[in-house]
Amino acid sequence: MTEVDVFAPLSSLQWVDRSLLHANDYNPNKVSEDNLQLLIQSILTNGWTLPIVCRPDYTIIDGFHRWTVSGREPLRSKLGGKVPVVLVVHDSEADDIFGTITHNRARGTHLLEPMKAIVKRLLDEGKSVKEISRQLGMKPEEIFRLSDFSRDDFLAMMTEGVTGYSRAAIYKKT
Repeated sequence: MTEVDVFAPLSSLQWVDRSLLHANDYNPNKVSEDNLQLLIQSILTNGWTLPIVCRPDYTIIDGFHRWTVSGREPLRSKLGGKVPVVLVVHDSEADDIFGTITHNRARGTHLLEPMKAIVKRLLDEGKSVKEISRQLGMKPEEIFRLSDFSRDDFLAMMTEGVTGYSRAAIYKKT
């Protein structure tokens, strides 16, 4: 195995027209439409934080979903059709595949207890369920499951300030 210059990819950082890039034919990672919307929200909130990793021929090794959403509005207009790219030169296509899989797997998964602590912290800081839902891509039901609120307390929080409905239409299951 060739020794890798760990500085080389970031030294090659460039903004290129997204039309130059193309997907590889082996990425097993699939993302739901909800998570693509979350990725768009993340870029709009945080800016573009991770470049797309490509071979010199612009085949994507990592960042296919970032590339995908870069073609959607409002990102396409905001980015002027460009995406940040770093180039990686591997000795073989197998090394490209290894690169794709290790990038995907290295991101890990979210564990239940730390996510419960995060939701509790955000709620304790006064963040609304709506804001947490938008920023983290969670449905209100997910936030409820991760919170320590009772069903009634959570429903009260969700309907706080909501007007325009008849109290007669609200039934409490007993």
